[in-house]
Amino acid sequence: MATSVRFMPLQWDTVCFVASDPTSGDPVRLARLSAFSDGVFAIAITLLVLELAVPAGSGDRLLRAVLDQWPAYLGYVVSFFTIGAVWIAHVAVNECLGRASSVLLRLNLVLLFFVAFLPFPTRLTAEYLHESSGERVAVTSYGLVLLAMNITLTVEWRYAVAAHQVRGDADPQHIRALTDKLTPSLGFYVVALAVGLVYPIGAVILYLIIAVYLFLPLRLFRRWRRRRRG
Repeated sequence: MATSVRFMPLQWDTVCFVASDPTSGDPVRLARLSAFSDGVFAIAITLLVLELAVPAGSGDRLLRAVLDQWPAYLGYVVSFFTIGAVWIAHVAVNECLGRASSVLLRLNLVLLFFVAFLPFPTRLTAEYLHESSGERVAVTSYGLVLLAMNITLTVEWRYAVAAHQVRGDADPQHIRALTDKLTPSLGFYVVALAVGLVYPIGAVILYLIIAVYLFLPLRLFRRWRRRRRG
């Protein structure tokens, strides 16, 4: 008698084990998400410094050559603090998660796509910020990538909350404070993009201010919420 064999497709979006406690989440998947994300953040933030250089043969006027690279330093500072702030927010998001669905993994990959891409528009901004012919295009592309990073992180966080992937013991005030901190930055980036069409250097300064805003400790927003409610 012939025996028929059925091959079942590999469901690699599912968890490959069953936890003893169904409410305990998936610590292995969350740990891998965090580890992979941290690696991408670290590589992207390191690549930024590779764009800092002075033209060859500048020994006779080295100080002048170093000072002439101020757009590169400005772009480095803005991008460094933006990536750092997004990483801090990403850590805060992951600490609140109880599990990570396949949709959340894909949203996280989209975020990492823009994080890894940021060194390129940073270099464009450094090269063309002082060039009247291309600075608007460079600064606008730079701002769009910054906006995309924060949109993706905000969507990822809001999806996790809506899909009930947040830990049951997470502090509700912490959740609301994190939401309040991420959302206004999107509007700030839109304003900065509009400013960049007229005054590119002003837009880059606004991007720096937004990065500092996102860099601030989350507890400040929790205190602000308590004072507003009081």
